[in-house]
Amino acid sequence: MHRIRCLAALFAAVTLTVTGCAGAGELTGGGSDSVTIAIVSNSQMQDAISLAPQFERENPGIKLKFTSLSENEARAKITASVATGGGEFDVVMISNYETPQWAANGWLTDLDPYMAATPGYDKADFIPSLQKSLSYQGNMYSVPFYGESSFLMYRKDLFAKAGITMPDHPTWQQVESWAAKLNTPDLAGICLRGDPGWGEALAPLTTMINTFGGRWYDENWNAQLTSPADTRAVQFYVDLVRKYGEPGAATAGFGECATQFSQGHAAMWYDATSAVGVTEDPQSSKVVGEVGYAPAPVEQTANSGWLYTWSLGIPKTSHKTDAAWKFVSWMTSKQYIRSVGQQLGWTHVPPGSRLSTYDIPEYKKISAAYGPVTLSSMAAADPDHPTVQPVPYTGVQFLAIPEFQDLGTRVSQQISAAIAGQISVPAALAQSQQYAEVVGKTYRKDS
Repeated sequence: MHRIRCLAALFAAVTLTVTGCAGAGELTGGGSDSVTIAIVSNSQMQDAISLAPQFERENPGIKLKFTSLSENEARAKITASVATGGGEFDVVMISNYETPQWAANGWLTDLDPYMAATPGYDKADFIPSLQKSLSYQGNMYSVPFYGESSFLMYRKDLFAKAGITMPDHPTWQQVESWAAKLNTPDLAGICLRGDPGWGEALAPLTTMINTFGGRWYDENWNAQLTSPADTRAVQFYVDLVRKYGEPGAATAGFGECATQFSQGHAAMWYDATSAVGVTEDPQSSKVVGEVGYAPAPVEQTANSGWLYTWSLGIPKTSHKTDAAWKFVSWMTSKQYIRSVGQQLGWTHVPPGSRLSTYDIPEYKKISAAYGPVTLSSMAAADPDHPTVQPVPYTGVQFLAIPEFQDLGTRVSQQISAAIAGQISVPAALAQSQQYAEVVGKTYRKDS
């Protein structure tokens, strides 16, 4: 019964998000012996596509065929394909949200035997928290391309000019005071995501709910989105971004905040640790060398950083598993990381996947400001205990249940409307509570 409900939830989420996505992306390569890869069109993934001809030269019997999609499109198209057994893809880019659930459903190939049979691949080199988050019953069913937690980025020059000293562990109350002090008509005090999406606005907001003492559900699956703690956290987030945030915050996601901050239009930005690929890129960022990095701000918890990874898995429907693994192992290897640094620049290195990355002298030097914070934040993230009070789910910035794709998106739409000033926070949470109660009730029936 539970498995049927999980499938229904996945199909419902796909139905809501996949419309208009068919045919999106661009295909490269091809041929009857091709390995077809669905990949997210983030900058690090585009780097992998640019280096793919090297893989083909080293493996002349394999041609690579990429479908490159935006994040929301990728989630919809990949979920639709894997959940229905469509078989379009030999390799899929997924995350620690999908991997354990899909492995439990029998949709993914167990990669442990392949790792063990690949000389020098070194599974033990993956950051331990990522290994655990991509595992089911002790074995890994996808392998990390890059991993991230979240942290606070801030302009050291502006802080120094204003006489502000960043503490080792900032609080959200301090962040609010700094944003108020630094905010001007030409400079946002802080950039925060407001764009609807369970992986957009809800990612930073849920970490704030966690550390403010809130939670999505109590231990009996009773929805808690209208509780005093949740209301206080969401009101704080909405007020912060409305008073001191970026222009058009209700439609600003990771990409928009990356542009705002890297072009010098924001004093602070709370987001993914992988953002250093933008902030520290001298070809696109105007604030290189002026950015400081601090742990995710807290309120009642010791830490509040999230844990996320874009990883590569092989669907059970693939008939080219060996060739698919050759590509997967290439793109997630130690050598690939070194190749990226040597050929494209060390700021292009996919961060947060392997411990050995942080021992490479060139990368260690260039990441001195953010590397240690990234590793400590990822180590501190605890998906099993993300909140102050007990919860029946795992996950820091998401709930590891199949219904969250739909639930999170619906709730995020309400929050975005509140950021836009279209509805009040209590009204947004009242509607969100109704959505959450529907999901919670199905879990109470199973328990």
